[in-house]
Amino acid sequence: MLKPIIFLGLLLLLTCESPDATGKADASTETTTKEEVPAEGYPWDIPQSKPDRPLSAAMERLYDNYLTPRPEDNELFSSFKYTPLEGLDYNNGDGTISRRDASKIIKENGKYYVWYTRRNTVAPPVGFHRAKEATDEIPSTDWDLSEIWYATSEDGFTWEEQGVAVPRPPKPAVGWRSVTTTDILKWKGKYYLYYQAFMEASGLKGDHCPVAVSYADSPDGPWTPANQVIIPNGEPGTWDQFSIHDPYPLVYKDKIYIYFKAAYGDRPEYLVGNGLAIADDPLGPFTKHPLNPLFNSGHETALFPFKEGIAALVIRNGNEASTIQYAEDGVNFNIASVTSLMPTAAGSYIPDAFNSNGNGRGISWGLCHFTNASEVKGKSHSILARFDCDLSLDVDDPAMKNTQLWLRPEVYFSQGLTKEQKARLQTSR
Repeated sequence: MLKPIIFLGLLLLLTCESPDATGKADASTETTTKEEVPAEGYPWDIPQSKPDRPLSAAMERLYDNYLTPRPEDNELFSSFKYTPLEGLDYNNGDGTISRRDASKIIKENGKYYVWYTRRNTVAPPVGFHRAKEATDEIPSTDWDLSEIWYATSEDGFTWEEQGVAVPRPPKPAVGWRSVTTTDILKWKGKYYLYYQAFMEASGLKGDHCPVAVSYADSPDGPWTPANQVIIPNGEPGTWDQFSIHDPYPLVYKDKIYIYFKAAYGDRPEYLVGNGLAIADDPLGPFTKHPLNPLFNSGHETALFPFKEGIAALVIRNGNEASTIQYAEDGVNFNIASVTSLMPTAAGSYIPDAFNSNGNGRGISWGLCHFTNASEVKGKSHSILARFDCDLSLDVDDPAMKNTQLWLRPEVYFSQGLTKEQKARLQTSR
């Protein structure tokens, strides 16, 4: 397997040009003359608005579903680039320290702040399906026996860990087993951290947990737990009956919108959807939207104000994975672009997350995580990394609008057949 830093390096090789024999990016660059295109045909010079002529379903979508027909001109299309972070230690990758699920990034006191799940245990996790072997010191999963820590940075590349923000409370308080996957809200001069609060080892009964919250007068704390469930699980038989994960607050239309995810359906054919709960006060009560789930795909929640609505990075899981979506009303999302190598568990820098006032400007960078940071079996852990993109109305970076992704063969070979698959194919001949 590839070492983590090598794998990250391979992901950076996104801008290689297509290696045709002439050395050009695209061998089909010959000029098409007007005589070669029938006058009644679709125009050679792509119209920015829909032409008044019959169109195929695909060409109808090109104009009806996307901001512009060219992805390079689409403010909600971007490719992504990745950079390792400086300043964070992982015990030489032995699996005992893990950092994952970064929050949104905010800027306060001239510094960037981020909160995240941090696990520091005597041993690596035993695994979701061996949760019964977990103890009060040995975790079941990468996010078991975790706390919420925070770090600050002057430039977004080098981070200094500041310490724990939300520790695990004493048993039997909400979150006594693990507090994870947090996100930040700033509201009327106070700060709120929403997070998943586990009261049993993940894997014993699935990944079940509700959402809790702590609040402070400063991003540096101290944080006071509200000691209550903020967004409860759904009624028996409903899609979110077992888990409310990834709470993600935004201020929209002067209300607090918390987007969240839940996995539903029996494994392994389960789906992950994202829903919404709305409140007038950070401590609730929150009312779940009647149209939940709002997304049919996506694993982690990652959204941002954009123009008068909300945009979302729909990452992993489902038919619409690897898409960027947009809802003018923050509820009814449609695909705005299709991209690749999206950041996993993206926590973006969103200056107007809490005060966009119908004029969201978008995002250009943030932090994400890689869960496959160890090449050694039994030393599972995650690492934080930086991603950059151009999903901002205030940025014009053509290099971030690259639609042609050329990766080294090693990246593809890292996704090879299992031994069982290869043996089956060899014996089936």
